[in-house]
Amino acid sequence: MLNTTSTTGEPVSIAPLHSGPSFDALGLIDAIRHAVRAENYAAPTPIQAQSIPHLLAGRDLLGCAQTGTGKTAAFALPILQRLAENRRPAGTRKMRALILTPTRELASQIDDSFRTYGRNLRLSSAVIFGGVGQNPQVQALSRGLDILVATPGRLLDLMNQGHARLDGVEIFVLDEADRMLDMGFIHDVKRIIAALPAARQTLLFSATMPSDIAHLADRILSQPVRVAVAPVAATADRIDQWMLHVEKGNKRALLDSVLKDRSIARALVFTRTKHGANKVAEQLARSGVASEAIHGNKSQGARERALANFKAGRTRVLVATDIAARGIDIDGVTHVINFDLPNVPESYVHRIGRTARAGASGIAISFCDREERPYLRDIEKLIRKAIPVVDNHPFRIDPAAANGGSDSAAAQPRQGQRPSGGRPGRQRRRRR
Repeated sequence: MLNTTSTTGEPVSIAPLHSGPSFDALGLIDAIRHAVRAENYAAPTPIQAQSIPHLLAGRDLLGCAQTGTGKTAAFALPILQRLAENRRPAGTRKMRALILTPTRELASQIDDSFRTYGRNLRLSSAVIFGGVGQNPQVQALSRGLDILVATPGRLLDLMNQGHARLDGVEIFVLDEADRMLDMGFIHDVKRIIAALPAARQTLLFSATMPSDIAHLADRILSQPVRVAVAPVAATADRIDQWMLHVEKGNKRALLDSVLKDRSIARALVFTRTKHGANKVAEQLARSGVASEAIHGNKSQGARERALANFKAGRTRVLVATDIAARGIDIDGVTHVINFDLPNVPESYVHRIGRTARAGASGIAISFCDREERPYLRDIEKLIRKAIPVVDNHPFRIDPAAANGGSDSAAAQPRQGQRPSGGRPGRQRRRRR
């Protein structure tokens, strides 16, 4: 265990990527351990190993962790155990645990996790979010439940209508706090927190720690345990990263070329815009590649179907924007392809972290056009290394040209050459 300090000077536990006790050593009850074992999880992830004992003891927690680190189980398992061991009095209908999360997809996945890990316990849960009718959600609240997973807007609506009361909440989880801020939900979050009992256990998770979130954490947490897993600048060692320089107008043809490699079994492709995601998915479909797009303009049903198809392997490629992808937690993604480089360098780390989960290896392939060159510099500064360049693809441009050189330096597909579909990790490459 490496100990360092936070920006406020307080100690932070930095959990190593591959260490920790077994689930049997964490103090979990048999009913939960059996459910975990049924999911074929042999050992806890670092954030689970570092968090679960403290949460079982009732401590507040500040977790700096991205999706894919196992943080959902890190809070779900101890919450289930604490509620099971301290059952509410007969006839009590108030919710006891509230998990607040920014997106409908993530809310549904968290609720699924509670149901999976709590299958052997007599606890009730529900999930509420916008974009669908509220009557079934109101009925679930009126029946009474132990655990509620919710997005801020719909929960606040139901609170204002008198359907949701928070005065019985014993445990509160604010998940993806930085994304709440990015999506403009922070004021709704503060109004919800104001309705909670002062005496409660509070957990806050955030992939990054902007000043607004740090101030919120200081206000709502009481002597918290601080756990950080893989600092935001640290990309997973198991991910092979490759950069392909290309003219903007050739990106779609390059994507077709790359996807000729059949080892790319399940790929998540990122664009910066919703319109771009649609265009890429449509182009891939015309090329015979099973693909769908997921973003905020899609209906709830369309997003759920796209995720289900991708998870089941019926869709080979899922094209997503950054905000939509924060709700995606799927094992088995073999490749992440950055069709557009993100203009926020931390988003690069979040994106490529969608592969190499659960001990698997993964590959991240990024396309960089001339206009994106500043984004690449920011990314490499953040991750503290140069990303290796693949220079033998059919739409190659010289990195120096990508840095502002003459258009004549751009290499177009060479006459008679078949597009290279080889795995980037096996191609001739050089470092810039």
